[in-house]
Amino acid sequence: MISVQYFARYREILGLDTEQLQPGFATLDELRQHLLARGGVWEVLAERGLMCARNEELCALSEPLTDGDAVAFFPTVTGG
Repeated sequence: MISVQYFARYREILGLDTEQLQPGFATLDELRQHLLARGGVWEVLAERGLMCARNEELCALSEPLTDGDAVAFFPTVTGG
C-alpha cells in the first residue's frame, strides 16, 4: 500500500487527511494524475505551487514510488 497524506489547505479542500492506495504507480506524478482524474475538488492538486514528499523527504513529482511509501502533498508555505 501507499499512504497518501494531504496537509494544510489541501486537507480542508479535499475533506481528507490520509488515504491508502494500492501500489502500481511508477512515479509520484503518476499517482497525482490518478488523483486528478477524480475531478472536482481534486483539481487543487494541479496547482503550480504544489509541494510533495516521499518518505518524509521533499522530492520532485518525478520521484519513483514503491509499495510501502508514504507520500505527502502540501501547498507552498509562505511567511513574512
